[in-house]
Amino acid sequence: MPPIHFTTRFNPKLYELMAGYSRERFIRDVGAGLTVSVVALPLAMAFAIASGLAPQAGLFTATIGGFLVSLFSGSRVQIGGPAGAFIVIVYGIVEQYGVGGLLLATFMSGVMLWAMGFLRMGVLIQFIPVAVIIGFTNGIAVLIGLSQIKDFLGLRIEGKMPAEFFPMLQTLWQALPSWSAPSLAVALFALGIIVLWQQVMKRRVQLPGDAGMLPRVSGSLALIPGSIVALVAATLLSHGLGLDVATIGSRFGGIPQGLPSLTVPAFSVEGVKALMLPAFTLAVLGAIESLLCARVADKLIGDKHDSNQELLAQGFANMVVPFFGGMPVTGTIARTMTNIKNGGSSPVAGMVHALGLLLVVLVAAPLAQYIPLAALSAILMFVAWNMGEWREFARLRSFRLPYRITLLSVFVLTVVVDLTVAIEVGLFLACLTFIYRISSLSTAERFVLPGDDKEGAAAAPGVTAYRLTGAIFFGAVELIGAMRANLPQRALVLDFSSVIYIDSSGGEALDELLQACQDKGIPILVCGLRRQPVDMLTRTCWLARVGQANICADLPAVQARLAKLA
Repeated sequence: MPPIHFTTRFNPKLYELMAGYSRERFIRDVGAGLTVSVVALPLAMAFAIASGLAPQAGLFTATIGGFLVSLFSGSRVQIGGPAGAFIVIVYGIVEQYGVGGLLLATFMSGVMLWAMGFLRMGVLIQFIPVAVIIGFTNGIAVLIGLSQIKDFLGLRIEGKMPAEFFPMLQTLWQALPSWSAPSLAVALFALGIIVLWQQVMKRRVQLPGDAGMLPRVSGSLALIPGSIVALVAATLLSHGLGLDVATIGSRFGGIPQGLPSLTVPAFSVEGVKALMLPAFTLAVLGAIESLLCARVADKLIGDKHDSNQELLAQGFANMVVPFFGGMPVTGTIARTMTNIKNGGSSPVAGMVHALGLLLVVLVAAPLAQYIPLAALSAILMFVAWNMGEWREFARLRSFRLPYRITLLSVFVLTVVVDLTVAIEVGLFLACLTFIYRISSLSTAERFVLPGDDKEGAAAAPGVTAYRLTGAIFFGAVELIGAMRANLPQRALVLDFSSVIYIDSSGGEALDELLQACQDKGIPILVCGLRRQPVDMLTRTCWLARVGQANICADLPAVQARLAKLA
């Protein structure tokens, strides 16, 4: 693990790429950005509505937050905006603290993200175990799917949907008799279009190049996402047939046609204290989402993102969007992949995507009132299905029991209890597993010094030699305790050549061993010390107490020292 420094340089990828930026790259970035804006349009509204907010909150977040993320990003192709992973957390915050509480929590999470980037903590995110990530990702996907059943079936529920799992199930079950056939038909129609569009376009784009005009036409159509096709088709169907379904206009009164007004979050000491944990959850999840997305993008474009700069960008975006009524911002994998596949190669594409959404808000906002909520719920159902890594459940048999327990615990706790609790328990279980694994790999084996007989009896009687392996830390100090219980008569030899790490507990155990040996007049001879053990044992003065003459470079030097002690 590289050292963590407590300062960072501000160096967005945009500044690096401006040198030598060509007209051809600009044209490709503009095309990719406009395509991504089409993808982001329905998702931004759907994520906001599912989070208990008005649809314009998602659009303003994608516009302002997306622009700022690309402007300051540490990745060339990262696209920022509202994400499905936040739905459950945002809905819970809005339910308990209101929209004002969400704005304050979002600002606080931005400060935390910015601080993480400034302190160069981006490298630490990659050490979160994959079992924890898969567990809470699948859990969030399940909760997103459950939250969309109301609009998918057109259920009539008075008040807001409960955020907790069991009350949510109870509310859905009680409202099930009120399901609406037109809403279900529109939702299934939209979902069918999304699935079929994805499959058909994928096949047609792969047709050979001499198949006439069809490949070129189909290839152009394939650039249009199935979600926008489904949204337009479902809107035309419901409006044309006059179906009695809930729409953005009937529930929210449409989308304001214009720029968002300035909204100052209500700051208070009590509010900050109450929202500290939700804000921390938003910050950690935002860091994980954005950096994982950047890592995936790196593999596709052959680049290396700056994780600390990315956290700075995410932090700054989340500090700004609350002042315009926005929701949390993070890197989004689906929109980033769309950007890459359509030729985006610089942050300019992400900035164009944000400006494209702004143009839609300024020009076409009145048309949004006709969009049926059932169609948006179908889009989110599809997002939830693709978000989850369901094959990992089938592969659990091939993993060890600790991995299975961690993944399933995080999944169940995410769905039934709370995402924050799930991550805490998952990290705790992962730490326990890690400690157990490392302690099981740490050994202290007696070995025969060159010239000793095969039975282990030293040529110089009373000498015992141990070869230490792994890490001497708090989980493996019993190895040193066993040596202290069986001290030799003349000298103790410790081979540290396979020891990679010693912590303070290990240093204390070695200190107790040295004290026991000195009480009996038994010298300790050490050899093969690496850099970290030398640093640790020097700072604790252990090596000074052992004596410079007893610190040997290798085993032959140990034998030479034993000969002098004879």
